[in-house]
This record gives sequence, structure tokens and C-alpha cells, in this order.
Amino acid sequence: MFNLSRRNVSIFQRVIYNVVNDSSLFLRVRFISKNSLDSDPSQSFGFSYFVNKFGFSKTSALAASKIVVIKTPNKPEAVIAFLEKQGFSETQIKHIVRVRPTLLNSNIEKTLVPKFEYFLSKGVSTPDLIKLLFHNPRILSRSLENQIIPCVTHLHNLIKCDSKVFKAIKRHPYIFSCKLEAYLLPNIKLLLDSGVPESNIIERFVHHPRSFIMVPDEFAKIVKEVKDMGFNPFQFKFLLAVIMFRRMSKSTLQRKFDGYKKYGWSEQQCWEAFRICPPCMEASEQKIMATMDFLLNEMGLQSSLIVKKPYCLAGNSLENRLVPRGLFAQELLSRGLIESFSLSGLFKDPEKKFLERFVYQYEDKAPELLELYKEKVKIAQGGKYRIGNH
Repeated sequence: MFNLSRRNVSIFQRVIYNVVNDSSLFLRVRFISKNSLDSDPSQSFGFSYFVNKFGFSKTSALAASKIVVIKTPNKPEAVIAFLEKQGFSETQIKHIVRVRPTLLNSNIEKTLVPKFEYFLSKGVSTPDLIKLLFHNPRILSRSLENQIIPCVTHLHNLIKCDSKVFKAIKRHPYIFSCKLEAYLLPNIKLLLDSGVPESNIIERFVHHPRSFIMVPDEFAKIVKEVKDMGFNPFQFKFLLAVIMFRRMSKSTLQRKFDGYKKYGWSEQQCWEAFRICPPCMEASEQKIMATMDFLLNEMGLQSSLIVKKPYCLAGNSLENRLVPRGLFAQELLSRGLIESFSLSGLFKDPEKKFLERFVYQYEDKAPELLELYKEKVKIAQGGKYRIGNH
């Protein structure tokens, strides 16, 4: 088959002789051969396990088998059994494994049990813990001593209430990977030194923890800018403005202004509304225009009035609150049951207080008002006022 010259035959014979008689060389050849087979993750037990046990695609299984070596099902099955015992569903476990496949090789007693015990000892309920770890399984890969405990300690020193600490963690579970000494604590100190009340900082931090975690120099620029705009650090609006500038670029804010300008606001009026209620700029441009369209064109309100009372533009659902209450108020006006209303009372009151003020108060004159209000809710939620339709 092979047409070898005498010289090539001689070389080939010497190679064979060296391989057969040099045991170390023979082992190295065998190792290279074996390693070439093992280096193909698609042929591994782990690859099959990810596909068959968790329904991974071949691409996902291949990626997972490259970062975690599974030779037998013993340890992974033990980890799965442990998570099931804690109350995780099959769907939740599959999600956790997809996000953090390395957890399948965890030492349950040394790494998993202590973390669960720690969180539960801090008053976190089992359902809340399951939800927290489901949304961020990476927490289970963090060091308890070097990351989790120090983080919780820093947050407790700031917030001074375990339940609020974990409320903040639920809102920003990636906080465990942040260097709080470098990117949070200096910013908190700056706010305190600027005269912001500690109670205001705590209240906003619990709801928007991510907004306070930033390179201190950049955060200081935002605080200075808000001060220069005339906001009083002692007032709650100061922090709201800081958070807005932390979450929104100037170009994005200008686009929000442009949305309001389409309904007659000037640049000065945009800034006036922002100074009164910074969150009035939180909504998307699309929602801003849909809201203004309803308030001006359907309710007949004056644009200048909304500038002075921009609270109705902040955080209110168009379908669930603004439209049904607005339509209902028009009905009350047309029946002569009310002569006027305040925008804050109409749109900012919680549902119970709204019903007491605008429905139950007039039941003796118009007992059908509650059903009428429910009709307005159905109309509002019927699709016409959905943001995508504007």
C-alpha cells in the first residue's frame, strides 16, 4: 500500500522502536490520545446530562460542559434534591442551573447550607429567599464570609432594619458583587454632608439602591448639578432629582421635554414642572404624549395647569388610573354632583380614598355611581388607551 524508500522505512522503524521501548514516551502518546477524546465536551457525560436532565439545547449544553465537569450524576442529583427540599420547583431549578451550572458541583454542607441558614436567620422568609435566589442564582456562588455578610452588614449600618435591607437586596440582587466601600458609602456620606436627611436617603435607597451605587466622582457631579438647579437638599425632591439624573442622560431628558413641547410647553415650563415634581419626566416619550393628549384633548384641562400640578404625570397608569378616574370625574361634573376637583385628589389618592371621596360620598344621590365607575374602568382598559395605540 505504501511506497516507502529504504531510508523512510528505516526512520519509521526507529520511531516504532522508540515508542515501544520508551515507556514514558508510550504513556505520553496514550495521554495525548485520551486527552483529545476528553477535550470534546459533546462526548462527555456532562453534555448528555445537561441535555437530558434539564432540556438544554446542544449549544447551551456544550457551553455548560466546558465550564463545569460532571462525570457522574451523584453530586448534581444531591444538589437538586437539596434545592427541592428548600422549596424550589422543577422550573426554578432548571432556571438556576441554566444561569449558574457550576452550582451542580457545589459542596452542599460547606457552601449551600450555611448561606440558606444565614439568610433565614436574618428574618428572610422561605418564599422570599426562593424568589431572591431564583432571580439571581449567582448569590449562591458568592463567598458568605467575604461578600454576603460584609454586604449585609454595610446595608444594615445604613438602613438599620433587616426587613428593609432585604427589600433593597430584592430590588438589586447584584449588590453582592458591588464594592460598597468604594461605590456606595462615599456617595451616602456626600449626601449626608450636603444636608440630605438620613431618613430621606434610607427611604429612596430601599426603593432605588442601584441609583446610589456609582463612581463617587461622577455621583458628586450629579449632586452639584442638582444643587445648582436650586433644589434644597433638605427637601425630598432633591433626592428625586439626583436619582433622575443618575438614571437618565441629558439627551434623554431633552427628548422628554420635546414630548411636552408638542402640547404647548416651553423649555422654561418643562424645567418648572421638573423642579416641582422630578418624576414627571420618568415616563417614556410615548406615554408622555398619550397622557397629555388625554388630559388636554379629552378632559379639556389647560396645559398651564398641568405645568403647575405635574404630580398627575408621575407614576400613574394611563389605563388603570388616569383614564377611568378622569372619565368618571367628567361624569360627576355633567351630573352636577361636583363643581370642580383637584388633580392631586383625583389622580394621586389611593383607590380606597378615591372611592370614599368621589363615589361613596354621593351614594344617597346617585347609588349607581360605583357601577358607573366600574364601567369607566372597563372602557379605559379596553385597548383604546393602551400606550402602543398612541
